[in-house]
Amino acid sequence: MSKSLELVSFGHESPAMLLVTYLISQNIPASYAYAEGDLNHQVLLDDPACLQEAAFIVKEFVDNPTDPKYQKHAWELEQQLLRSRQKSVFPKLRWSMFQQTPFMWLIMGICILVYLGSIAGGFIWVRENLMLLPWSLLIETGEWWRAITPAFIHFDEMHIIFNLLWWWLAGKEIEKKFGSSTLLLVFLITAIIPNIGQLLMSGPDFGGLSGVVYGIIGFVWWCGWLRPQWGLALPNYIIGFSLVWLVLGYIDVLWVSVANTAHTLGLVCGCAIAWCYVYFTQKSHSKN
Repeated sequence: MSKSLELVSFGHESPAMLLVTYLISQNIPASYAYAEGDLNHQVLLDDPACLQEAAFIVKEFVDNPTDPKYQKHAWELEQQLLRSRQKSVFPKLRWSMFQQTPFMWLIMGICILVYLGSIAGGFIWVRENLMLLPWSLLIETGEWWRAITPAFIHFDEMHIIFNLLWWWLAGKEIEKKFGSSTLLLVFLITAIIPNIGQLLMSGPDFGGLSGVVYGIIGFVWWCGWLRPQWGLALPNYIIGFSLVWLVLGYIDVLWVSVANTAHTLGLVCGCAIAWCYVYFTQKSHSKN
């Protein structure tokens, strides 16, 4: 590798950086270096083959350093670097969000697609294929996958926005901390048990992710309480709001129909999973 050559030195940093920027804009590889002495701000030529052209530009700059063309090229180069940085960094940042929490985004996407399909005229298909059946018919048909699919059904904008907001808040924290397999397990348990419980208590006419939402809130709540050192927690006002909403559903003062059994079982299941997770993790560590 060729050694860099010193082209010129300045007593201040700004003219050295301005000249380096202009040289680069003219496709001449140059760099800045700091050295001891009075003129300690150096402009280096990184390719000796460009010495003649670089020396001519240096002489021009020293004779007239205030020429507007130097500032103009510096600004243009800065804009080019900024644009290239945005193109290279921002797509990675957007993709990294999906890489960190793919299962959380998958469930959110399914819920949105099912809702859009419903309002576009496909609700009959959703009802016939995704909603639970009466218990006797469920046993007869053996379509046990219907114990999960009601979680994907939402009936209006507030219903889906409310559920997906809580799913995003708590679900991403679980997946970031414990991985997709843990969030998958929590989702399955807090979908199946609350949905079956709601079916047995009130029949099959219900839907929504709220049982799962209460499950993941309960999971984060109890993990934060039992193992605060894990750093998994939700603000107290979110926990409090969820519990108040649960109580209001039972005293029947809300303007919407609420699947109280699914909410309660979801919360209980989430707390129980968290307790088991903490217990078996502690037991595993004590053996090691």
